[in-house]
Amino acid sequence: MEENNKKRDFLLPISIIVAALLIASSLIYSAGKNAAPGSGSQLTGTVSDAAAPSPTPSASNARPVDKNDHIRGSSKADVIVIEYSDLECPYCKQFHGTMKQVLDEYGDKVAWVYRQNPIASLHSKAPIESEASECVAELGGNDAFWTYIDRIFEVSPTNNGLDLALLPDLAEEVGVNRARFEACLESGRHKNRISKDIQDAQNAGGRGTPYSIVINKAGDAYTIPGALPFESQDPARPSVKSIIDQALK
Repeated sequence: MEENNKKRDFLLPISIIVAALLIASSLIYSAGKNAAPGSGSQLTGTVSDAAAPSPTPSASNARPVDKNDHIRGSSKADVIVIEYSDLECPYCKQFHGTMKQVLDEYGDKVAWVYRQNPIASLHSKAPIESEASECVAELGGNDAFWTYIDRIFEVSPTNNGLDLALLPDLAEEVGVNRARFEACLESGRHKNRISKDIQDAQNAGGRGTPYSIVINKAGDAYTIPGALPFESQDPARPSVKSIIDQALK
């Protein structure tokens, strides 16, 4: 009897430990099974409570370019580069210069489309800067929009370093009425457009910024993940030029 009691006393703690492990495993499985897609660390600042479920992320899901887009170059170009960008992202600032180099190199063969993807979780000032640029587009037109974001990238130290008090000054600098600009920004009327751009970036596979899609007239889509250099000395390493050259073939 004493020996049986000893066995029972020995086995009881083991049974408790096994039971606890089984319960913990069950809870972990349930949490993983019920988690919403993308519920881990957000890398894009996308709208997580979108009304309709997103399609499987793919470059082919990018919204077709239309007259409402901000286009630098001709919409009839052989290749269009759609960039999803954050005005406080240092890599976007770097890539902005690269895309200017692309237009200098390829001329009318390439057009550049800018879409908003402010990552609020990293750059709290980026959403208001995106709204400011949309107000400039509304009040000053396409050329004023492009000049405005050029200036933001020129003067901003990035990573939330821009003094937001400069936004109206820069708007005036590109020819936009200050009072009308401030009224537009105060109204928040471009928030919905920016949310749609963010959702579009997510649908197109953008998990960070900059993220760009190169589309040729045949409808072939190529991605530029991040701030790739214009050209690479190593043929095995991708570059913006090598991707565009491939799209132009």
